[in-house]
Amino acid sequence: MTYDKNLKKRVFLYDAIDKELIAILRLDARASISKLAKLLQVSRGTVQNRMDRLINSGAILGFTIRAHDELETEVVKAIMMIEVVGRSTTQVINKLRGIAQLDKIHTTNGTWDLVAEVKTSNLLEFDHVLRDVRTIEGVLNSETSILLSSV
Repeated sequence: MTYDKNLKKRVFLYDAIDKELIAILRLDARASISKLAKLLQVSRGTVQNRMDRLINSGAILGFTIRAHDELETEVVKAIMMIEVVGRSTTQVINKLRGIAQLDKIHTTNGTWDLVAEVKTSNLLEFDHVLRDVRTIEGVLNSETSILLSSV
């Protein structure tokens, strides 16, 4: 990991093994060190050292599960596209990060400046999130689509 003084943020340097390790963990975050070592064809010590480095550097932010859609019947999921006024994108992103129900926020190109993945426990909470986003200074416009089912 290096620190880019111009961008004022961490820059992570990965090699092929790091990338493959992360790809395997995305599919199975509970994989044992032994299983990872076998799949990567490296020693267990190498896997453990790389895991420690990736976690300590912030490249791996955490481990989680993905539940089957049928188990999340009480969750309202949506995609929200957001248009930002002028050069206020950084300020808007910082405010959006404070909304816990915004699962992920992405920058993008085209008509919309940002795309947010929304997860709420009910429609009332969903309505509050929409209102909160739309009242952020710098948000010019938004369009939200509720995700009904995965195919």
